[in-house]
Amino acid sequence: MAPLLGAHAALPIQTTLSVSQEAAGPRIEPEVYGHFVEHLGTGVYGGLWVGPESTIPNTRGWRDDVLAALRRIQVPVVRWPGGCFADDYDWRDGIGPPAQRPVRLNKVWGHVPDNNRVGTHEFMDFTELIGAQAYIAGNMGSLPPRSMSQWLEYMTSDSHSTLAQERRRNGRDAPWRVKYFGVGNETWGCGGHMRAEYAADLHRQYAQFLRSPAPVVKVASGDGEGRDEVTEVMMARAKDDMDALSLHYYTVPGTWEHKGSATGFDAQRWARSLQVAMHLEDRIIATSRIMDRHDPQKRVALFVDEWGMWHDPEPGTNGAFLQQQNTLRDAMVAALSFGIFQRHTDRVKMANIAQLANVLQALVLTDGEKMVLTPTYHVFDMYRPFQGTTPLQATLATPDYRQGDITLPAVQVSAARAADGAILLALVNLDPVRPARVRTDLAGPATGRSLTAPAMDAHNSFDRPGTIAPAPYAATPVGGRLSLDLPAKSIVVVSVPAP
Repeated sequence: MAPLLGAHAALPIQTTLSVSQEAAGPRIEPEVYGHFVEHLGTGVYGGLWVGPESTIPNTRGWRDDVLAALRRIQVPVVRWPGGCFADDYDWRDGIGPPAQRPVRLNKVWGHVPDNNRVGTHEFMDFTELIGAQAYIAGNMGSLPPRSMSQWLEYMTSDSHSTLAQERRRNGRDAPWRVKYFGVGNETWGCGGHMRAEYAADLHRQYAQFLRSPAPVVKVASGDGEGRDEVTEVMMARAKDDMDALSLHYYTVPGTWEHKGSATGFDAQRWARSLQVAMHLEDRIIATSRIMDRHDPQKRVALFVDEWGMWHDPEPGTNGAFLQQQNTLRDAMVAALSFGIFQRHTDRVKMANIAQLANVLQALVLTDGEKMVLTPTYHVFDMYRPFQGTTPLQATLATPDYRQGDITLPAVQVSAARAADGAILLALVNLDPVRPARVRTDLAGPATGRSLTAPAMDAHNSFDRPGTIAPAPYAATPVGGRLSLDLPAKSIVVVSVPAP
């Protein structure tokens, strides 16, 4: 895709921004910048895990290049082992001597063999290596509640029970901390094709047996198809047996049958993608309204534990592996999604992009010993300062960006106050042609980074890993007020010191 013609001559969009010092809601939980790893394609094997015997530098089997990249962005939580894979997964297949573990077919994603080399011990080691919390997705689709209960005991018990002793024999003396446990996944679809009423009753049954020495956040499977009745039934029947409810939302620019290519798209498909991404806010608002009726104290959190762009698979790849390229457009979708999460901190306490490596909107792509960071990775890096901050009310007056029959706000903004009192601003210019000038009511200088590129589908490849990366950004007040100039199709994240 060539750069858009005329971009150099376009007049800037004029916007004004006012930032209040009053908190707009509870803090932005670090887990909002969470991740998702599923046994799917090369998402685990090759993408993250190469094995301790590999010539690719690794730590106990996990790629050193990926570990370093994930430590940099301070990954707060990782969800595993699925996804749809979770509801056909027996945790006992993934423990014990690796050579003795059974080989199972991944019946959800391509019917390829999985030798269970990465199981509970390996995954929990991975979370400790990157400093993240574990979010375990339990099998409510094809195993009894006792299996889920025993898995949790195996991981978390400090007793001398048979399961705890088995864990010790398998190489782990101290129990692990499992903070989050998903009671099933997508019960309306691959997790059992259940009616909402049946899923709610089943959740209550399984959750009853999830007991551990330390409190565990029990996550119920919620909506993923835009069906409010799923949320309604789950909250009406099972709210007292859950601590969080999941919501899944994918940005699909076309139809499920023909989603569209990750690269080579035109301005209409660019705009359509951003429009669909912004509808995530509608789903959060609708879901929150239902939750508020049943839980006005907001005890139950909303976890958007699958989100991101879903394109057609890359030509020449196994279609079941969901491998796709990652461009500036994906980065824009990530930034818009973060802004939405940051505006709904009263409910949204976790979000998990799908997925971490080589699958869907991945942060890293690997090919043998090669590894490249995607534009989406860079957005996570740029938004890292928002973890644990206080959201602030920001009022933005912006004209529209129009493309064909699509009309969107030209600029989006989110603001937060850091622990040292500095104001953090994240600004997204959706217009792929026109730059924008944002006049603020702030008086201090701004420093940070910007992400943009000449082409809408700019991406990093193994041959050209630095095609798109953040650049330093700075702006100083003129006449006592700060203005920020945003390039076309850009993301700018800055910090303004406390007055």
